Amino acid sequence: MEQRELIEQGRTALGIEFGSTRIKGVLIDYDGNVLASGGYEWENTLVDGVWTYALEDAVTGMRACYASLRTEVEKKYGITPKTFGAIGLSAMMHGYIALDREDRQLARFQTWRNTNTGKAADALTEAFNFNIPLRWSAAHLYQRMLDKEAHVEHISSVFTLAAYMHYLLTGRKVIGVGDAAGMFPIDSKTLDYDEGMVETFDRMAAKAGYPGIRLREVFPAVLTAGEEAGTLTEAGAALLDDSGNLCAGIPLCPPEGDAGTGMTATNSVAPRTGNLSAGTSNFAMVVLERPLQKLHREIDMVTTPSGFPVAMSHANNGTSDLNAWVGLFAEFCTLMGIEADRNTLFSKLYTHSMSGDPDGGGLLSYGYYSGENITFINEGRPLFVRTPDSHFNLANFFKVNLYTSLGAVKLGMDILLKDEGVKLDRIMGHGGLFKTPLVMQKVLAAAVNTPVTVMATASEGGAWGIALLAAYLADGKKDGKLEEYLDHRVFAGLTGDAVEPDPEEVKGFEEFTKRYLAGLEIEKAAIKAVNW
Repeated sequence: MEQRELIEQGRTALGIEFGSTRIKGVLIDYDGNVLASGGYEWENTLVDGVWTYALEDAVTGMRACYASLRTEVEKKYGITPKTFGAIGLSAMMHGYIALDREDRQLARFQTWRNTNTGKAADALTEAFNFNIPLRWSAAHLYQRMLDKEAHVEHISSVFTLAAYMHYLLTGRKVIGVGDAAGMFPIDSKTLDYDEGMVETFDRMAAKAGYPGIRLREVFPAVLTAGEEAGTLTEAGAALLDDSGNLCAGIPLCPPEGDAGTGMTATNSVAPRTGNLSAGTSNFAMVVLERPLQKLHREIDMVTTPSGFPVAMSHANNGTSDLNAWVGLFAEFCTLMGIEADRNTLFSKLYTHSMSGDPDGGGLLSYGYYSGENITFINEGRPLFVRTPDSHFNLANFFKVNLYTSLGAVKLGMDILLKDEGVKLDRIMGHGGLFKTPLVMQKVLAAAVNTPVTVMATASEGGAWGIALLAAYLADGKKDGKLEEYLDHRVFAGLTGDAVEPDPEEVKGFEEFTKRYLAGLEIEKAAIKAVNW
């Protein structure tokens, strides 16, 4: 009855996250307890060499996700939600959505997966003396300028997916500081785009032939956690809820990227904390006490939703190849007349991998469906490699595929922890790879030689994280800063099991990493040779 009353009175927060394979919605109370959830499956496509989603599919998916959540509320509580204390939207960071003055889409939505911005990223990095990754929105925009694409002269707005969907619901052209940090460098003192770099970019745009495009005019304005980012319009309410029951006027928190929601969902928003999100892409983030000593092209500099500087080791490729291999085993089970659901297969195969050799038995795998910025490879070819004397068995096969899902991320983390001497008190794991108990915790602990904790909420992921940011706007600010709200109210009663790194597994992962680095020449050769 208490939960029903909270929903009826609108003392709840709704979070919707557009993940790479699933749009997920979570409804929570202000203490972070999940009341209902919903989802919608979708997938990116490769069109003319560009990884993309149709924006109409994003709208369809959002409506379907909300409808499934609304249906669960109706079945569970016997009521239809009409209002919430706040709503939050988040999505895959980075990318490029360009609109004209009439809000018409000018070019295909380019996702984080695209690595076709090398010249622009190099030029901006040199001009700023600050690493600009290939997938950042600024790199996409400047590359379009360098390529003289016809649509550029008509650009009025450039969005990330989260900021675009927020714009549809509110009419406000704004973005959370964490997501903004995947568009353009952020000054953590002003919590805004770095003004000196903005001026440099505008000069470079003019020199490229586009003096009318000024970055602050086309990019959304930056907001931080706890700031109101507009309210749900009548059109936005109709767009979100096809039943017509949802009321306009609901506040929205700043739209965030999946990095920011991952930090929030793992309570990793204070210095010396870190987290790893394991999914279609894998990324590890460490909140810094001090700036890095050197510029590293392998490391992204972003921020928490409150604006603390964060070093990110971001790998474009994560679980796609793992999922494909499990799918092959599912097909084999069907062929043999064996009933085995995919969740069981994942659990059995991943758990069995722990009986493998510490280094994976001399096997090697790359799940490169697309280019990988950390290893400076601009295309992908999934590969599995072994020698005649490799210890080839099922446990090692899956162990090495789990290892390689973190292979590129580990290279970035080695730069931070070994070369830069960054201090890390704890690292939290979340995302689909952590659903199988202990397995990925042990793998990650071996990769970073640091204890790894996974909480029961880990599988809720970014949708729960953006719901928490919405709850912070609606009711949490009375508890203080975002980290205080999370520490004292949301995570105070939550516990998680920490897994210590096993010295033999740490040594084994280091051996695998040597093999991983040496084998990159195989990946490069495959890109040249495999073009069918």
